[in-house]
Amino acid sequence: MNDTRDSDLGPVERSLRKIERPDAGAWERVRRQLSERAGAEGLVDVSFERHDSPLGSILLGATDAGLVRVGLPAEGEDAVLGELAERVSPRVLAGSRDSVTRARRQLDEYFEGARRSFDVPLDWQLTRGFRREVLRATALIPYGRTASYREVATDAGRPGAFRAAGTALATNPLPIVVPCHRVLRSGGGVGDYRGGSQAKARLLSLEGAA
Repeated sequence: MNDTRDSDLGPVERSLRKIERPDAGAWERVRRQLSERAGAEGLVDVSFERHDSPLGSILLGATDAGLVRVGLPAEGEDAVLGELAERVSPRVLAGSRDSVTRARRQLDEYFEGARRSFDVPLDWQLTRGFRREVLRATALIPYGRTASYREVATDAGRPGAFRAAGTALATNPLPIVVPCHRVLRSGGGVGDYRGGSQAKARLLSLEGAA
């Protein structure tokens, strides 16, 4: 351990010590400046931020079109970022977009019990075809209510495709915002959930649907 005081050092040595002990706030300012510059120059296709919630740290990713990914704690941050890089664009960088800022505020309101629906532009590119129709139908399930996989499949236009509907819900790229946690098995069982069954039960309890 070096106990030498700054006052005992020459100007060069004091400068080196500052480099060895960088100001965390300064590093954060530099990071944000670089991120903003990259975004302004069109070098970033996907911006992401981490957001603390009662479920743990949620990762929010967005494109110019809107919110494209809500990564729940159980999924693992590296896996979510890898998915974004592989399926959307490798130009992924930590930084803010308007849809992320709005999602963060609305998530806080939701977990505080002050919000029952989300008003955030969505980018649906991570799901398509029947799966997208299932999720669009799911987005219409009211707060505090639930539906079965078969009911959602029917609303999506294919009543017999309830297993495919289950797959669509299990791979929902926008959980919570698109409330797949409100879809239960026909017998009332919680069923699969991308964020884990405990997280699903907690969301249902929050909404008074459990």
